[in-house]
Amino acid sequence: MITMITRKTIYTAILLLLCAACSNSFLDLKPKGVLLPEQLYTNSGVNAVLIGAYSLLDGVGAGNTTYQSSGDNWVYGSVAADDAYKGTTSGDQPAISLIETYQILADNDYFRGKWRAVYDGIARSNDVIQALAKTPATEIDDAERTRITAEARFLRGHYHFEAKKMWNHVPYIDEKVYNPEDANSTKVPNDKDIWPNIEADLQFAYENLPHRQTQPGRASKWAAAAMLAKAKLFQQKYAEAKTLLDLIVSQGGYVLVDRYADNFRAQANNNAESVFEVEHSVNDGAPGGENGNQGATLNYPYGGPTTCCGFFQPSQNLVNAFKTDANGLPLLDNFNADDVTNDQGIESKDPFTPYAGTLDSRLDWTVGRRGIPYLDHGLHPGKAWIRDQAYAGPYSPKKNMFYKVDIGSATFANNPRQNANNYRMLRYSHVLLWLAECEIEIGSLERARELVNMIRTRAANPVGFVKLPDGTNAANYKVGLYNTTWTDKALARKAVRFEERLEFAMEGHRFFDLVRWGIAPDVLNTYIAQEKSKRTYLNNAAFKATNIYYPIPLQEIVNSSISGTATLKQNDGY
Repeated sequence: MITMITRKTIYTAILLLLCAACSNSFLDLKPKGVLLPEQLYTNSGVNAVLIGAYSLLDGVGAGNTTYQSSGDNWVYGSVAADDAYKGTTSGDQPAISLIETYQILADNDYFRGKWRAVYDGIARSNDVIQALAKTPATEIDDAERTRITAEARFLRGHYHFEAKKMWNHVPYIDEKVYNPEDANSTKVPNDKDIWPNIEADLQFAYENLPHRQTQPGRASKWAAAAMLAKAKLFQQKYAEAKTLLDLIVSQGGYVLVDRYADNFRAQANNNAESVFEVEHSVNDGAPGGENGNQGATLNYPYGGPTTCCGFFQPSQNLVNAFKTDANGLPLLDNFNADDVTNDQGIESKDPFTPYAGTLDSRLDWTVGRRGIPYLDHGLHPGKAWIRDQAYAGPYSPKKNMFYKVDIGSATFANNPRQNANNYRMLRYSHVLLWLAECEIEIGSLERARELVNMIRTRAANPVGFVKLPDGTNAANYKVGLYNTTWTDKALARKAVRFEERLEFAMEGHRFFDLVRWGIAPDVLNTYIAQEKSKRTYLNNAAFKATNIYYPIPLQEIVNSSISGTATLKQNDGY
């Protein structure tokens, strides 16, 4: 029941409105919380929209999505491959478990989270181009207009690339198709190959961006060249990719940093090896440290430096891949015959002796394992830092981990898991190893060997070895070079692919590499056959040929309907 005083208040408000109706001045009020055209179609307005398009590179901000759509693809690129287990416990985030065991269904909400993030990124990129077209020449000159367009098209190309490698059959949406006032404008069929569209966006960016940008995080000419070369590699266009990669090597000005680990520390963000990074920041005024590395927020030890969350634990198969032979070379064919010693089932208070055999030094910057320094947090104690060792194995992720000395400066004050450690999306080491791939397929095996040895020379440099508190090496590191001329193309190909696994382990690339090389079913079913003896939840896992692409999210197919007919078609096998 409305009280008398409330009724009086309502009546008074009505009278005031009636009085106001005698004048139309009240119609001049501007809505709050809305950008008006005169604010948006300015230099600062367009650049703000562009920053919004960049902001989705980390996959966070398209609705309630974080780790489902993380820009580093840790679920889809690493857990779905042979690099990592989901980790934590069996009942935590079961949607990831279904992806890990290839029980893949179209209604898995992780796929929808990724879809929303990349297509929101595409929409924001189109917003930039559309806003730019309405902005007067007095606000933005021709040179800046071209640069902004090129950055927006780089981002649009990247987001479509993400969709393409996830789902293959996806719609391409540009500023001519996208109408923000028509919800049906983006309901485009996924019946065309969009590689030409992706290439066109990245080619425009390559031709129109500067060699270097004054602000870190903005795409450059060489970032566009590397992304375009990667797109061509996915299509086996080796000659075209090689041309771009050769130019980056000869003109880009990049070098490998001396210490491999400097590619995974906030204090070394945007270093001389970095071609393009997803920028993270903390203590910048954003609520909850939301500009920190939210996509990886689950991927820390369950004990020790953090209290959450125990996800993304390296696989035994991955650890075994870092073993080396008497010459310091990888065991290309039999690396998984015996396990690197681990502390599975051993309490942290009980004695444990780490593996004594020779290892590639990159292992201990990639994997946290018992008895080895975990950055500057002390020796990893093993089981005490693992949530459920029997289920998820004995190892911890490391590349996204913050340093103890950086707490407070490069970490969010209230949660160090939100930190400023960037994700290195494109590194010079990518360029060198992709170029080695091209040399093997259409060029010189000797040049490929030289390129791989550049990567291995850095790994062999003692300055980059993990050290114990007394200054000695934390493990028996031995990394050798390929000193014998390569004459066998198949063997050279295997060596380069193995090197890519070691160099980029736990960085979200492995699954997509296996798919583009055409070897995913063989590699992953071989992995399952041996790994299920350690992780029993893999007993019923089987990778099918149709699993090389994920299913189009069911809800997005429903949402694509016009007059009751869906415009999106599901991938075969789902």
